[in-house]
Amino acid sequence: MAEWHGVWIIAEQWQGELKRVSFELLGWARVLAEKLEVPLGAVLLGHQVKEAARELIYHGADRVYLVDHPALSQFDPDAYTNCLEYLIRKERPAIVVAAATTAGRTTMPILAARLRTGLTADCTELDIEAGTGLLLQTRPAIGGNVMATIKTPERRPQMATVRPRSHPPSDRDPSRTGEVIEVGLPSEALKTRFRLRGFEKLGEEGTRIEDADVVVCAGRGLGRPEGLSLVKELAGLLGGAVGGTRAVVDQGWLPYPCQVGLSGKTVSPKLYIACGVSGAIQHLAGMRGSRFVIAINKDPHAQIFQVADLAIVGDVNEILPRLIRRLRELKGGV
Repeated sequence: MAEWHGVWIIAEQWQGELKRVSFELLGWARVLAEKLEVPLGAVLLGHQVKEAARELIYHGADRVYLVDHPALSQFDPDAYTNCLEYLIRKERPAIVVAAATTAGRTTMPILAARLRTGLTADCTELDIEAGTGLLLQTRPAIGGNVMATIKTPERRPQMATVRPRSHPPSDRDPSRTGEVIEVGLPSEALKTRFRLRGFEKLGEEGTRIEDADVVVCAGRGLGRPEGLSLVKELAGLLGGAVGGTRAVVDQGWLPYPCQVGLSGKTVSPKLYIACGVSGAIQHLAGMRGSRFVIAINKDPHAQIFQVADLAIVGDVNEILPRLIRRLRELKGGV
């Protein structure tokens, strides 16, 4: 165990620009590293991303392990996982934290299996246990009804993914100094079974739900797909994104990228408005990180009200037009 030392985060970038979640991970990991009194490392994979490596230093990393290669210009499950495995086996970090994004949810389980260690996914809290120095990994369990705290006492590294928007991004300090280590990898690490054929842009409804500060979610209580126009209009007035329950997506009212819940996306907006959402356990698990929840449902006993900060009992098709009209008045200065 003594051979494993330090805290790492797996940074994410797109076309050379670091994603917000990378700075959120640094915010999480900085606290862990300071409690353990160990250096904080960040791994950055990509092509022509040296400038981004310096940004990770400015935001809290002490060391950045940079792998810059044309084969890594786009996310590739094989190449990315192989590179991370090589680096972890070589440098032996005690803790590795990634984001619960498509990339993190793809690579981290494969890594955990190859390294024969544990992985706690979708964490909402990370801490260090006093006395043992073990990573405490807290996440919703049993459909979100309880919070479980998990430890990995007998294997290394200790691995976790954390939900985006579950921690504020670390502050930028351009006076910070650190070390950027450019790593050369054996050619085997860059081999892949995948070939990128191109990109297809998702519809506007599905592009921002995970990063949105406001999410307006449509449930089966809308009664008919025409009711989605009200949800979309409300989201537009609030500068937010449109989400939906699994029932709504299964009926074809919204595309899958809009689905919120265990089998869809996990969201943590500042404001979450549930419109005709009953509040199934699987759905609640995908939005429990929301800072403020408004729920509209004509059933006074709906499960969604148990997590709502403001509960409105009534027909969503009657309440939304009134809310939209009032918002228009406020925006118009009336």
